[in-house]
Amino acid sequence: MALFTEQQQQQVQDAIAQAELNTSGEIRVHIDKRCKEEPMKMAIAVFEKLGMHKTEQRNAVLFYLAMDDKKLAILGDKGINEAVPTNFWDEIRDLMVSHFKKGEFTEGLSKGIVMAGEQLKLAFPYQSDDTNELSNEITFEDGEA
Repeated sequence: MALFTEQQQQQVQDAIAQAELNTSGEIRVHIDKRCKEEPMKMAIAVFEKLGMHKTEQRNAVLFYLAMDDKKLAILGDKGINEAVPTNFWDEIRDLMVSHFKKGEFTEGLSKGIVMAGEQLKLAFPYQSDDTNELSNEITFEDGEA
């Protein structure tokens, strides 16, 4: 069984595109079935594998989810973590978890992404010469959608 339908994937990618309209920040989503280690450790490995640390302003954010294990990590690069409030990722995580508990995975993930974009635009406003440095496509463990 697929983790997300094509329609759900498109909804999440649309949320990423919407969030990135107002910011030079970059957002990616990676979804695994199982979390083989502590979620933040997995998020760091995926962040590096996807080359997210190579953005010009170090302003990429990764939403990492392990669906079967019900694990979540949100990882912001150095530039973002220096600009957002200390508890910022906790607020987004709590919003997402409240939706996940109701089985609203796509909606929870999309709302978390949009919320991150709102904060990113304060610290990293959209620039007229901005380019989309990272794909909005969701990545999956072993390529499974």
